[in-house]
Amino acid sequence: MGKPPTTLRDIAKALGTSIGSVHRALHDNPGVSPLTKERVLLMARTLGYRPNLAARYLSSKKTLRISVITLQGTTSFWDEVRTGIRQAAGSIPLENVELDFRTHPRLGEGDEEAFESAINDNVDGILTFASRPQVLRSWIRRASRAKIPVVCVATDAPGSGRLGIVGIDTLASGSIAADLMGRFHGTREGSIAITLFDMGITEHAEKCAAFESTLASFYPNLQLLKPIEDHDVEMESYNKCRKLFEKFPNLSGVYVTTEASIPVLNAARDAKVLDRLTIITTDLFPDLIPHIRSGAVAATIYQRPRAQGQIAFRMLHEFLVEGASRSHQVALAPHLVMRGNLDFFLHRQSQDSFKEKVHEAQEPAHGLAEDFA
Repeated sequence: MGKPPTTLRDIAKALGTSIGSVHRALHDNPGVSPLTKERVLLMARTLGYRPNLAARYLSSKKTLRISVITLQGTTSFWDEVRTGIRQAAGSIPLENVELDFRTHPRLGEGDEEAFESAINDNVDGILTFASRPQVLRSWIRRASRAKIPVVCVATDAPGSGRLGIVGIDTLASGSIAADLMGRFHGTREGSIAITLFDMGITEHAEKCAAFESTLASFYPNLQLLKPIEDHDVEMESYNKCRKLFEKFPNLSGVYVTTEASIPVLNAARDAKVLDRLTIITTDLFPDLIPHIRSGAVAATIYQRPRAQGQIAFRMLHEFLVEGASRSHQVALAPHLVMRGNLDFFLHRQSQDSFKEKVHEAQEPAHGLAEDFA
């Protein structure tokens, strides 16, 4: 395979400047100094950049319409994903991007209708959470036949013809959780539970497999129980976990593979077993922070939802505008957050948010709908 084409992002990175500055220099827009323009043109020639005629058309004539089909969610995870998409859309040089958010309430409710609506509206691209890959696979194929590229966020739909997938490294996440669980327990025997949305979701099945494999390889003294599927329903999660704690009063630990950790913690508290369980959760949101501080949660594996949204949008945008599809699969390294590094991590998050706001003020998005601001 040949070398992938040079993009505006490559030029900006080589010069240490913004994509917006590179775009304005290449298109001879006002507000660019002669020196900056000369540097950009020289670097463009050095890297072998070739302007994409389709990109020129998109940037000057056409509104780029992206449909974002995601889950409402029970915590801030999907809010963060959508924020990342907005930020990425606001940082690109195009002045005519429309984001159409089609948010469905629960797994299996409204996702097909949202896909059908996006295809019928003839959008330019789709960012989606493949919550039910076995069902949505046909819709993604239908979108591909309509020349609408699809990028999956958080979980994959393999064999669907999707353009790409951006998610967390699920195998690393499951392995880290198992290793932590084993180290907390040492050589003591015990039973470990794992909760997830649905084994039919690729992301959750992979975490479970990695967790089980690592336990079996390094901590055979720990027995993994049958996974608990809660289907993103808080009451279902709570009730199933209460039954779990009653059936296995000597349970050693629980690994929560999804954002739905609060119902598990509440069930453990009400069953009066919270103080002797090792609980490892997923993600980081306000309601979870006190449980980490108190030690009720030994660690949480942060899935970097905002970064997932940003990278997914950029992947789709580069395909549509630059004609580039460099990475069809991006697996982000998870962040491990424990009581010891919680404050440091929250401080860094706060700094990153501040820098993003400053960047948005310096590089304002033009033409975005007001309700996306």
